[in-house]
Amino acid sequence: MKITITLITCFAAMFSMAGLSFANSDISKQSSITTEEMVVTASRTEESKKEITQNINIISQEQIKMSFAHDLGDLLQENGIGHIHKYPGGLTTFGIRGFRTETHGNDLKGKVLILLNGRRAGTGNAAKIPVQSIEKVEIIRGPAAVQYGSAAVGGIVNVITKKGQDDPSFYISQTLGSFNYQKTETGLTGKQNQFDFAATASLSSMDAYDTAENNGEKFANTGFDDQTEIYLNLGYEFMPGNRFGVIINSFDVDEQGNPGYFSLQDSDDYKKSENNSFDIIYDGMSSSGKFSWKARYFDTSDIDQWFDPTASNPDGWDDGVKSKMDTDQKGAQAQVSVLFDSATVTTGVDWVKYDIKAAWSPEKTSYENPALFILGKKFFMERKLILSGGIRYDEYDVEVTEPAGRDEDDSNIVPSFGIAYNLNENIKLRTSYGEAFVMPSADHMAADYYTWGTHYVGNSSIEPEKSKTYEAGVDITKGSLKTSLTGFFTDFEDKIESTALENGDKSWKNVGEAEISGFEADFSFDIGAYFGWSYELRPHANLVWLTQYKDKEADEDLKYVSDLVLSYGLTLSDMDGFSTGINFSYESDQDITDYENGTYATIKRDSFTTADVFIAKTLVSFKEYGDISLKTGIKNLFDKDYEFVQGYAMAGRNFYLTLKFTY
Repeated sequence: MKITITLITCFAAMFSMAGLSFANSDISKQSSITTEEMVVTASRTEESKKEITQNINIISQEQIKMSFAHDLGDLLQENGIGHIHKYPGGLTTFGIRGFRTETHGNDLKGKVLILLNGRRAGTGNAAKIPVQSIEKVEIIRGPAAVQYGSAAVGGIVNVITKKGQDDPSFYISQTLGSFNYQKTETGLTGKQNQFDFAATASLSSMDAYDTAENNGEKFANTGFDDQTEIYLNLGYEFMPGNRFGVIINSFDVDEQGNPGYFSLQDSDDYKKSENNSFDIIYDGMSSSGKFSWKARYFDTSDIDQWFDPTASNPDGWDDGVKSKMDTDQKGAQAQVSVLFDSATVTTGVDWVKYDIKAAWSPEKTSYENPALFILGKKFFMERKLILSGGIRYDEYDVEVTEPAGRDEDDSNIVPSFGIAYNLNENIKLRTSYGEAFVMPSADHMAADYYTWGTHYVGNSSIEPEKSKTYEAGVDITKGSLKTSLTGFFTDFEDKIESTALENGDKSWKNVGEAEISGFEADFSFDIGAYFGWSYELRPHANLVWLTQYKDKEADEDLKYVSDLVLSYGLTLSDMDGFSTGINFSYESDQDITDYENGTYATIKRDSFTTADVFIAKTLVSFKEYGDISLKTGIKNLFDKDYEFVQGYAMAGRNFYLTLKFTY
């Protein structure tokens, strides 16, 4: 913790010195020609980051290339987005501002939403989103319900995948690592005439890993066999600005270890996981550019199966299956944007339907959600002052299709608005207010079934969980300096919790309330560019500090929430094929429930800091025949003994080496 505070102080001092010196620096002259950062997540259309009234972060393609992250969860943890809740066995959920995706990956019951190219991913499990297909990641911290609907309370993570552009290129790589990790990956991307294409495919496997310094023992059953990841994005621009596209995503892993607690290891349970999706997309615009539109249909399937070879548990759907959860999602989006001289308006409709079957429940459930939304911005003072606002109306119908056949329906409305003021080209002030919600599930509203001798009954009068968030911040971009500071306050109410009825049945009701407040800060500064050096030397930091995270009903801190999450590090690049860097990730302690020892008491999970280091170098470059590059890295450099979840120790120090040919 002392190291963390020292680094924060150093970065703050560096920022202050840079600010005092810019007036006399050549870098200040370069700021006017700095390329504007364009984003699509905040308003569902492409816009300059300078025009956004919320706190938004971007994980760029350059950062992804330097990472040895296996999946989206690893990538978010490296960048300090928020609390990570990671189990061995391919399950990673994560938090933003004290809220997080749902433990078992069902995005309907989460309070942070994962998107794939602007539509619901159909899962809250970040371990099912492979890194190889990601172009960049845009993160809205705070409510995004007006744009994306239910579950976007703490924020959203929009994974934007690769799209073909420029001349065709091809790569193939082989990665070897500790614990017999192996990954073969290949990809093809490019654009020819009106046709664009991007495709990646990989096959990987890993044995069980060793834990860290305290014992160095092997954690049985933490590896996996035959993990395949396939991505395909095809598009055809039949008129200027009008593109028809198809995207296919496939994630499939077999024989994935599903261990028990490290203190009580299970060496033979395993699971199979899948996440497959298909999108058809039409993006269009008028010849003048005043009108633009998008239409999309998508179909996703998310399946987890847990196997117990001893057959000691009740049968699931198939012989040898201990449990299974199958979530099918279908959806459609349609929107139109109009660009006026001093305003923009986007309006549209969303529709999504989930069909869910879980082996631990005798019921099948259906969840259908049509919605209308409108988003707008008004510009004043030559676009220095920006007012934004929006409103969304959702209807939802839930149904228990068997055995009881009950159905219920309800509706919800949420608004948002914000103000941004660009003091000059480099400094933006912003403030915003937004409401968000989590719709009740079919179980919550319409359950009527028996399981394990208990009768569960839905509550038709239950209300959506709701939040109101206020925030204010400042963004500074000056040449090679990028930094921001945001303060926020969230009032969360009507939390849905289970309850026992007088007759012994179980149901659900709105009882919980919470208040969460804190600060977020980002810092990045290229020292090399500032001094005119021929190489980049960039310190960076990302901080989330919760000053309050109180359960108002219980009058205690919220469980499974860390009050401080910090990512910081340093990268060095000669701009000619060599780069290296080190990144530290810190997460403070948190209150948890002691499930491992069976006491169910509230205890502390310890804080920890991990470090990762990488070196990348282009070995050979042929003008006509491509490049050969090498990247090596060490994760958990100092062999830190740590765990995200009580009883599930993470891997000790581990090494990776990637040889890549690009043509």
